[in-house]
Amino acid sequence: MYRVSLKPLLVALVAAAPVWAHAQLTANVALTSNYKFRGQDQDVNRVKAVNPAIQGGFDYTFGESGFYVGNWNSSVDWLSGNSIEMDFYGGYKFKAANLDWDVGVLTYVYPGNSNGNTTELYGAGTYGPVTVKYSHTVSDDYFGWAGAKHSSLSGRNTGYLNVALAQEIAPNTTLKAAVGYTRFAGDIKDLGVPNYVDYSVGAAYDFGGGLVLNGAIQGATKKGYFGDANKARLIVSISKTL
Repeated sequence: MYRVSLKPLLVALVAAAPVWAHAQLTANVALTSNYKFRGQDQDVNRVKAVNPAIQGGFDYTFGESGFYVGNWNSSVDWLSGNSIEMDFYGGYKFKAANLDWDVGVLTYVYPGNSNGNTTELYGAGTYGPVTVKYSHTVSDDYFGWAGAKHSSLSGRNTGYLNVALAQEIAPNTTLKAAVGYTRFAGDIKDLGVPNYVDYSVGAAYDFGGGLVLNGAIQGATKKGYFGDANKARLIVSISKTL
């Protein structure tokens, strides 16, 4: 009679026990007066100062291993037939050379219209209150700018660089500022879509218990090309982490 040994499986489970013992699942939900992504309004059909969006997701960390996966979602309205953005990501956080590092992959999914689907690799380094992050497009297109689903054009290798500051300036109050640069590549660049800079300046107040109030001025350059979508707006949001 052939016998199957369970010893390798038991050894693997025992070895993984410390990781699973410290694994943690968290959830978050937020309501924002507007949703901008890299300085651009995500509801282009109702471009105005107050255009509420509901957002939320989950994060799962694998103990102290540094690995994590997550999902984040938001209501949007810039693609025909689609009303939600669903982000799926996974990565690894670690310390090296006195910096906190974070590397991973992120996929933006639009269930009602896959023309906007985009996948990026990202890497970030944090030193004190400053974080520098770069995201690089590896999918055929970048949020449908090249129309890759219906043509031979490509938006691959489009890049986004962001520098962010988060500094506590008073009890429970954090000053937040960021500037980003989108560099279009491939056929998007050849189509004449201009590179642009986005910015955000504001603050966050932590009430405790995972409840945070955020307020910031957000916008981007090249408003003449992108219209009011890049217009600077005061955006206020309230979020809760569970």
